[in-house]
Amino acid sequence: MADRTYPDFSRIVPIDTVGVEERVARLNTRSIKKSSKVQALKLALSMLDLTTLEGMDSPGKVRQLCRKAVQPIAGRDDLPRVAAVCVYPPFVKLAKQELRGTGVNVASVATAFPSGHAPLPEKLDEVRRCVDDGADEIDMVISRGEFLRGEYAFTFDEVAAVKEACGPAHLKVILETGELHTLELVRKASDISMAAGADFIKTSTGKVTPSATQPVTLVMLEAIRDHYYATGRMVGMKPAGGIRDAKTALRYLVMVKETLGAAWLHPDWFRFGASVLANDILMQIVKQETGVYTSLDYFSKD
Repeated sequence: MADRTYPDFSRIVPIDTVGVEERVARLNTRSIKKSSKVQALKLALSMLDLTTLEGMDSPGKVRQLCRKAVQPIAGRDDLPRVAAVCVYPPFVKLAKQELRGTGVNVASVATAFPSGHAPLPEKLDEVRRCVDDGADEIDMVISRGEFLRGEYAFTFDEVAAVKEACGPAHLKVILETGELHTLELVRKASDISMAAGADFIKTSTGKVTPSATQPVTLVMLEAIRDHYYATGRMVGMKPAGGIRDAKTALRYLVMVKETLGAAWLHPDWFRFGASVLANDILMQIVKQETGVYTSLDYFSKD
């Protein structure tokens, strides 16, 4: 393992929880003009990681998800493709085959997702296999037990080792914020992950309640902002789980714009991990264009 320069693990960034919640409430009063709403909805669509992470996943389900990623509504070529399709490691080769040449990335969860309970060598082998199979992005989970015990150097080394194993693939680091209990710990986990080389920081696996929340996301966005000011390196953000409707998604985009600026309003720097969200965005796009709500039955469930 290469020598590493550790950040100051004793540093604690105090978080004013009331202040965070008040800022979220203020940002939620912002509205997007009707003339810009379709553009904003299409932007949100382009930022989606369509995901299937269930025990009953099958090749057919993965193929269907890939088709939807490339053409969210059958027969409409004017809609943007989503950013990525996220699958379990055994389906990476299939997803890569289905998406080759489309511009849609293949992401895979790794490092003993969602628990993170596996020896580091096994986690690194899984990451390397995913990359060898064609994954463009790796979504790893930190070992929350070690982190919550205050083993911050362990967390740093784990993220750094996975980043090295990713090679050319981008690394998204899942903090599982629903298990971190305080906003101060969310901030510390964010800072450590970015210092260790994360390309994205991500709220949740979607397997723990609560998943993404606006206060947690705001704290993580502020950590990204401060990291950028200190290092000049942009890091992406991915709230995942619990974002089910277009109205909420647009609120997240306002938060990104007001906290980080327009440069982060791009799929390279912001993603939604919420497959259920896709159909509501599509329904709202059709409503803005036609004035009529279309039943969700008209959109594929996968």
